[in-house]
Amino acid sequence: MSAAMQQQQMEHAGSGGAMDEEEQQVAVTYQPIEALQEHGISSADIAKLNEAGYYTVESLAHATVRRLTDVKGISEAKVLKLKDLSKSMVPMDFKTAADALEDRKSLVTLTTGSVELDKLLEGGIETGSLTEIFGEFRTGKTQICHTLCVTCQMAVTDGGAEGKAIYVDTEGTFRPKRLSEIAERFGMDPVMTLENVAYARAHNSEHQFELLKMAAAIMSQDRYALLVVDSATALYRTDFSGRGELAERQMQMGQ
Repeated sequence: MSAAMQQQQMEHAGSGGAMDEEEQQVAVTYQPIEALQEHGISSADIAKLNEAGYYTVESLAHATVRRLTDVKGISEAKVLKLKDLSKSMVPMDFKTAADALEDRKSLVTLTTGSVELDKLLEGGIETGSLTEIFGEFRTGKTQICHTLCVTCQMAVTDGGAEGKAIYVDTEGTFRPKRLSEIAERFGMDPVMTLENVAYARAHNSEHQFELLKMAAAIMSQDRYALLVVDSATALYRTDFSGRGELAERQMQMGQ
């Protein structure tokens, strides 16, 4: 799964070379929440927002007023001010189809390592999007996730995004040795490849949610191209059982 939260900074990571100034500016696709300090938001309020899992101006702009009012220590009046500020800094209005087409032209895709699969996906896995991989047991879902953790570090011209990866493992299937083998296949340094993958094992659905909030903080500090949750639903199936908890499970997963 590639992250909807995919956030790229000017600093390079992984196997890619240094970008020139113009390319660096294009790579930045978010604004750190600290930018609100220039508009009168205190560092104390920003710390409260960080604790609640908000690390970018975009995350505030995309959040509902109802959810922001749940942040401890942030009044309703402050929430409305934050929404006004974030909306003024993040384009959220209509655009022409021509502009949308131009935006799609700059989209980066990650190679799956399979030429034929990349053809079916029209180039590979899209960054900046949610991608769900599903199938029967032992059909290669986790293998693709491991491969993407490596290929996302490659140069854009080679089918990568020149960024790091985060892997949230919910079923105990993560194998760092496999990453090393895949890195060798692509002619990359196995040690550096492993250093560029942040890994955590989630033990229940609440822990998984907390890890995703931590991932948002990590991704706001460096150049990341991929967030994998393998599997996104397994822990929710065990923590919520029966029709009586179906609504609660769906609401939790929707977050």
